[in-house]
Amino acid sequence: MVPPLDRSLFDLADAVWALHCAEGPVPRPAVEAARAHLEKELRPWELAHDQWLKPSEDVRRRAASLFGAARPEDFTLTSSTSGGLTWVAQSYPWAKGDEVLAPLGEFPSNVWPWKALAPRGVGLREVPLWDGHLSGKRALESAPPRAGLDPESRLLDAIGPRTRVLTASWVRFQDGLRLDLERLARGCAARGVDLVIDGIQGAGTLPLALEEARVAAFATGVHKGLLAPQGAGLLWTHPAFRERLWPLGSWLSVEEGGDFRRSATDYDRPWLGDGRKFEQGGMGGLLLIPLARALEVLHAAGTESIARHIDALQGSLLARLQGPEAERLEGLRRAGRLGSILSFHHGGRGVEALSAQMQEGLRRRIFSSVREGYLRVALHGWHDDTDVERLAHWLST
Repeated sequence: MVPPLDRSLFDLADAVWALHCAEGPVPRPAVEAARAHLEKELRPWELAHDQWLKPSEDVRRRAASLFGAARPEDFTLTSSTSGGLTWVAQSYPWAKGDEVLAPLGEFPSNVWPWKALAPRGVGLREVPLWDGHLSGKRALESAPPRAGLDPESRLLDAIGPRTRVLTASWVRFQDGLRLDLERLARGCAARGVDLVIDGIQGAGTLPLALEEARVAAFATGVHKGLLAPQGAGLLWTHPAFRERLWPLGSWLSVEEGGDFRRSATDYDRPWLGDGRKFEQGGMGGLLLIPLARALEVLHAAGTESIARHIDALQGSLLARLQGPEAERLEGLRRAGRLGSILSFHHGGRGVEALSAQMQEGLRRRIFSSVREGYLRVALHGWHDDTDVERLAHWLST
């Protein structure tokens, strides 16, 4: 299995970095681009001040190519996944008594933006996705997901007369379950509900055509599977959905806001209708320039190739392991229910046992993570058979 991402793009040495579900390694070309930009900051006269918006344009264009979006201008540059989701939540035309529906156990970035709407009379209702699914203080008591479940039906059947938004993670952060976005989008459209997706655990490792998926909004940070430095994010909004959202009020979210050939104090101008409508100011090149390079690296490899490679590696790893957890995960893999995260459930052993196994991995230069009663092993496009062998030996001990 030849990795679609050349390992020499990264400075991983002998580490098995199975932790991009928390933070991805930044490829060398992105680091070099950031370094070159920072060197110019020492001598500001070398900066092309008439090109100060070019990095944001480059990011939008490359994001459109990677995510199958027809128009780069449908992307809003944000600070994080939370930033994008918060902007949607605060811009939406709510009425008192409206409701947001979400799967039980979403990552906090896709919960607090909606809970913050309570003073406006908007509620958040969570739905368990399978029998025995628990969260919160009872997360460790939860049964893990298995092949044959139907989380999309559970969510769509739970939509009520006051539901305005259904929000969900494309790939769940703790158990690794992957949802069918197109099916959810069709079901939401039929019920007059907007689908808002937290995409950070799938972005960069799974193929996605946003125009075909027909979600209303898709938010992601860039520091995980997208392999860029932390501090930036992307929000894609469907044009028809975006028309209904209020602008947040930035000097760059209006017509010709960044064109100083027009008087900056000329406030007789309309709000923009594209993704810049929600941007709260200019983002620095130190974030955007390496992000553009990271997106270019991923696009050159192809997310379809990366996803196939990850699936093959997961199958190879699970075949080397024995026991009910490997069988459970293999069932999910064969059903197309996994993203890049293999989440091994504690099975009654408790978090202490998982943490001890994670620490043993660290001693072997294998980096993983523990969340909500799962030991997470995340594979990407640079991993190879040698990594799988090391992971299998560690997980078997």
